This record gives sequence, structure tokens and C-alpha cells, in this order.
Amino acid sequence: MSKSKITFESSIKDAEDLLGHFDSMPKPPPENAEVLKRAGLVMALTAWETYVEDRVREEVQARLRVVNGSYVGKFVTGRLEDELRRFHNPTSEKTKKLFFDFLEVDVTAEWEWQHFDPPKVRKTLDELITKRGDAVHRSRPATAGAPPAPHLVKREDLEKSIRFLKGLVEATDRALAML
Repeated sequence: MSKSKITFESSIKDAEDLLGHFDSMPKPPPENAEVLKRAGLVMALTAWETYVEDRVREEVQARLRVVNGSYVGKFVTGRLEDELRRFHNPTSEKTKKLFFDFLEVDVTAEWEWQHFDPPKVRKTLDELITKRGDAVHRSRPATAGAPPAPHLVKREDLEKSIRFLKGLVEATDRALAML
């Protein structure tokens, strides 16, 4: 198991804790409890983003072990760090490009587990990244006299997202272990 996966497992607990807080609220939960689900989705996808950054860094460092400290080692490490500073919203395509550019591996081709094949995983991840952007940048506007808008993140959606991201990290780690 990679160090990055261990960190992810610790980080995803923040999203699980937020879901737990939502579940522990009286039923029906107060209207402002919706923020816990949005925050949970943001935290879950932040755990994924951190995993991707840490995992590519971890694998590149392992491959550069022989040239560590040399011009080549410093150059590659510097380029990776520059790329990671610009790496946000790790969609399937951005993740594929990052791993391919630095490790010459298409991790997305190995994203497969029970009920998920690579195209479905890529589509699901990209939809979650879009939803995270909405959760971060858009709250539900209150319109006087109108019924409240539906919640952006439903309880079941957050639970499924957490489970999906755990599977995605497992599949990514498995793909990189085959190198």
C-alpha cells in the first residue's frame, strides 16, 4: 500500500465524519444542514486531489532514486512541482495526462472494479469534479415565496461518492503497483 493511499484513507474520514454529523441530526434535518453534505463532497474530492498529487510525487521519487540530487533529478522534480502547482480539479483527463507525462502510464485504463469499467469511472469522476465546483461556488439562492430549491448534494450521493473515490484510489494504487 502506498503512503499516498494511507494519507487518503485518513483524509476521506473528514467526508465520512461530515456525513455522520448530518445523519445524527434530528429528522427532518434543519434546512442549514445541507451545508454538511456540500462540505462532505468538497472534502472527499479534496482527498482525491491530494492523493493524485502525492501518488505521482511518490512514484516519481521512487523512479528518480538513482539520480536524486543530480541535474536530471532536480530538473524532473522541479518540473513536477511546477505542474502540481497548476494542477487543480483532477478530472480523468488531467489525471491521465499527469501520470502519463511523468510516469508513461495511463492509470485511467486500469480504473476498473465491481460495477465500474474505465469509461464509466472517467464519466463519474468528471461529474463529481463538476459537482464539487458547483458546491464550492454556488449555494442555493433563497427566493422569497418560492419553494426551496433542491439540495445540490443528496445524502445518498455523498455516500456513493465516498465509496466511489475509495474504489478509485484502490484501482489507481493497484495500477501503479504493477509498474
